[in-house]
Amino acid sequence: MSDVVDAIISQWVKERPEVQEDLWPVELLARVQRLARVIDKTARATAAAHGVEHGEFDVLTTLQRSGPPYTLTAGSLLKASMVTSGAITNRIDKMEAKGLVERVREGDDRRSVKICLTEYGHEVTRAAFADHLANYAQLLDGVDRDLVEKTAEGLRQVLETLGDTATTVE
Repeated sequence: MSDVVDAIISQWVKERPEVQEDLWPVELLARVQRLARVIDKTARATAAAHGVEHGEFDVLTTLQRSGPPYTLTAGSLLKASMVTSGAITNRIDKMEAKGLVERVREGDDRRSVKICLTEYGHEVTRAAFADHLANYAQLLDGVDRDLVEKTAEGLRQVLETLGDTATTVE
């Protein structure tokens, strides 16, 4: 069986035979890129079905998995989301307007702000996350579980080699 990446490699070999030996990274990385697009498309649709944007879903789940009291600083959310501070502020503004989160100021220091998941935010997160997991399971439904586990281990090794070795998340 072949896929579009095989076709791309074949085209390059035909067009530039001298690079054939240099195309080996494309075997993995192009497939990872294509897979990321498929996952992103379905994840965005799942989030939208619950009235949130994909980035908002990311904030909701980050707050939920942080555990009680489901509150993080804006800085912690910024680190977890890998977007600019302006983008996270905009995201939190929209989420606060929807009633998903609230800003909580600590004491007299107006610079110290925590973002707290509201009860409505909990409800949306629970429902959206259940659908998110079902979506992931459906994406991999036709793939052998042993292959999924071996692929996950292989990708973990690639990420470790690339320096993505954090053992904690915000």
